[in-house]
Amino acid sequence: MKKEFIAHRRQSDKQSQSLWSHLQECSELAGEFAAKMGLKEAGQIVGLLHDIGKASEEFKNYIESAVGLKDPDEDDYVDVSQKKGKIDHSSAGAQIIHRKLSDKRTGEEIASQILSLCMASHHSGLIDCLLPDGQDNFHRRMAKPDDKTHTNEALNNLDEGEKEEVDGLLKSGLPKQLLVVLNNLKESNDSKETMMFKCGLLVRFLFSCLIDADRLSTADFEFPHNKKLRNQNQYSSWETLIERFNRKKFKNRNKIDVLRNDVSRQCFGCSGKPKGLYQLTVPTGGGKTFASLRFALHHAKNFKMDRIIYVIPFTSIIDQNAEQVRKILEDKDENGRYLDKVVLEHHSNLTPEEETRRQSLLSENWDAPIVFTTSVQLLEALFSAGTRGARRMHQLANAVIIFDEVQTIPVRCVHMFNIAVRFLVKACGSTVVLCTATQPLLDKIEPKQRALEVLPEQQIMGDVSELFRKLKRVEIHDTRKLGGWTEREVVELTSKELQESGSVLIVVNTKASAKNLYHELKESRLDDVFHLSTDMCPEHRINVLNEINNRLDENKPTVCVSTQLIEAGVDIDFGSVIRYLAGLDSIVQAAGRCNRNGLRQKPGNVFVVNPSEENLGQLKEIRIGIETAERVLDEFKEGEERFERDLLSPKAMEKFYQYYFYNRKEEMCYRVGSKSVVGREDNLFDLLSTNTLSVQEYQRIHNASPLLPLRQSFQTASRAFRAIESPSRGVIVQYGNKGRQIVNGLCAIDFSKKHRAWLKLLKKAQRYSVNAYPHVFDHLCKQGAIHEVQEGTGIFYLEAQYYSDDFGLSKEIVNEMETYIR
Repeated sequence: MKKEFIAHRRQSDKQSQSLWSHLQECSELAGEFAAKMGLKEAGQIVGLLHDIGKASEEFKNYIESAVGLKDPDEDDYVDVSQKKGKIDHSSAGAQIIHRKLSDKRTGEEIASQILSLCMASHHSGLIDCLLPDGQDNFHRRMAKPDDKTHTNEALNNLDEGEKEEVDGLLKSGLPKQLLVVLNNLKESNDSKETMMFKCGLLVRFLFSCLIDADRLSTADFEFPHNKKLRNQNQYSSWETLIERFNRKKFKNRNKIDVLRNDVSRQCFGCSGKPKGLYQLTVPTGGGKTFASLRFALHHAKNFKMDRIIYVIPFTSIIDQNAEQVRKILEDKDENGRYLDKVVLEHHSNLTPEEETRRQSLLSENWDAPIVFTTSVQLLEALFSAGTRGARRMHQLANAVIIFDEVQTIPVRCVHMFNIAVRFLVKACGSTVVLCTATQPLLDKIEPKQRALEVLPEQQIMGDVSELFRKLKRVEIHDTRKLGGWTEREVVELTSKELQESGSVLIVVNTKASAKNLYHELKESRLDDVFHLSTDMCPEHRINVLNEINNRLDENKPTVCVSTQLIEAGVDIDFGSVIRYLAGLDSIVQAAGRCNRNGLRQKPGNVFVVNPSEENLGQLKEIRIGIETAERVLDEFKEGEERFERDLLSPKAMEKFYQYYFYNRKEEMCYRVGSKSVVGREDNLFDLLSTNTLSVQEYQRIHNASPLLPLRQSFQTASRAFRAIESPSRGVIVQYGNKGRQIVNGLCAIDFSKKHRAWLKLLKKAQRYSVNAYPHVFDHLCKQGAIHEVQEGTGIFYLEAQYYSDDFGLSKEIVNEMETYIR
């Protein structure tokens, strides 16, 4: 450049990263990432121009003052605290693109907007094109005065070679390149709304490429040792990982193991099929994890894919699944510790002991060949606000993505999820596997334009009904009765089944029901009763599950009463199961915890009971699930042959979802209300596609349509998006010695410094936290049971006497008063 401009300055040795070298590095990285969609030059130009606004005297004075290169006595020294975040350096690159590409006749207008949006948004997250109130926010940003954006000054500070590099990319056929990709998004069942939704996902993909490139360039300059910790997309070959997988000896004890091995062979047989969308429908306990891994490894090898991503519904089971795969595929050092070069876990419950510095870095952008993450993290990569989640989105391209227990995707997200899956398959060259025993009818929703298309050849398993028949290990007993079951009657049934089968799992719908029934079981002198619910912190639940599994392995009498948290993939095997009436999908999942390995001489018993008292309050999803299940159960009684004489059959599940999705079809577009950040009744699918109401508001104000190819309210929609709708508040509990030590540490440490010890304690606290609903939180505050660890931190802990070693958080005192020095 004509002058010396810096992008960043390293504190450790006072070295500076020149602005142009940062821009070139970002250009190279973003181009490499975007090439997966055929958008290499688009990635290169957004990388090269995103920070060009830093080539101004105002920003130069600011950054040199901030890093100590300017003496406070110099005339052009600036007060950094007053200027921080107030110098616009992200608009200049966007304005350059907008000026250079403006010919509406050649499709340059939409190309200009896509590229400009990425650069203008790289600090804030994708901005709104139209605001919900109808204002044209995009053109307002493009028209921002030059004395604020320094666009002309930045261009003038480029030397001739640098200008040629910029011009070369701008003349490389960018509009045509983008139009080819946009045209490739089109499917036969698309509507205008679904096409515009995909256009928005394309913007987010390119934005993701820029964000990851920018963060990598910056972080690896400021902390050079980071570069050594990253994989940088250099992984063990798929051939090597397949060889390790083939070394594993799978059990062959009985017909269930034989059938699991057959499922694995069928998955292998399908791995050579073309990239695309597939369904893997296998009964619970059918060996889906290893079977789908076998498919994914061979499919990734056959089509030279970048990574495998396992999407698990809940953190309560992700670690057990990841550990199973890690044991097979991961390298170890001379001390027997995993090297963490293959399997990456990314979820919120990892403790500092489990999450190394290297794992933390790799989680930022999923830089690993096999990633285990949650559906929350996946949905946030696609739809959340800001830049953190969006940074990972480009890693979903050219990947095998396995959605385990896909039925747990929130109903309100169905339309958005379906079109995102179609985008990943059609535009990003990925393969998506929808994996579950209870396959939701995502291909049969209305409107049809927002459904997935699943053809017979996309079913990995050949004869699904026959597989379910062969893998049947339980009998479902519909024992509903008029007036419902009292807790005393449930206890009596439990006692009877305990005598016959040796172990009983009771699954209820609410934490209150779990606690009440637990007390009733204990009072009935039933020994060895355990409780599981989300009123217990994750560490507590893990310990209880480990104890239960050990007892079951030793054939000791065991009773467990649990909420539905035990249903999603928890590998556990009871002799009998009692399930409070719920959706048929939940009943099937609960049945999967009974006689799981088929080792018992006769089928296990699963009893469906309707409780006489269970307050479902605001639990709308459970209520609708119950109503729908009752309809199917009644129809089953009238004609079992229509359901292959089995309530666990795919036919029964298909009928359940037909009714369930029909009842909830109006919710699938992710509705929001007037109290949301949108400020009116609307839905996120529309805000992220044609944005009808915002366009109407613009037309009302201007008496004309907005001159914008893309009209989405990206930022507003992302701020309204929640992967999990939970108004609860986290509270740290004093479970065991570690829980008490964490609370003591947080109360004593100097919060103002926010040093690593503080952050480490906060990370540990995640495993010792419980989410409390507002009314419970307020009640405990009034009781004097909840306190801030330090004033102003917004981090709360629970007094020890309000946490039970049996059932977790309590609204009343359950322990004697203990005194701790803090």
